Amino acid sequence: MMNLFLLDAAAGTGAQGSQWSFWIMMILIFVVFYFFMIRPQTKKQKELQQQREAMKKGDKVVTAGGIYGIIKEVQETTFLIEISKDTVIKIDKGSVYASAEDAQQDVKKEDEKK
Repeated sequence: MMNLFLLDAAAGTGAQGSQWSFWIMMILIFVVFYFFMIRPQTKKQKELQQQREAMKKGDKVVTAGGIYGIIKEVQETTFLIEISKDTVIKIDKGSVYASAEDAQQDVKKEDEKK
């Protein structure tokens, strides 16, 4: 460890300048990754979680597997979804998304209110 310090000191200020520019570039790369990749993804996940928490009985949904249905019961970590008459399946909340049809109807309702 001491040898590295002595070698760095003996090299002069030119080595230190390149070392500082390396760290500045690394910090800039991290900042760019944070603002263009990490932050938008966490924001999107938070919105999706809020949307799932707001789902209630009677909402139309689509599962991650592409199954369309209507929520019949909301449980702590799962939904009971009716996919056809007298056919109910239990799905984890993490694999359920609001139906595009429902989203379009909500947009129409908001436009009518304006």
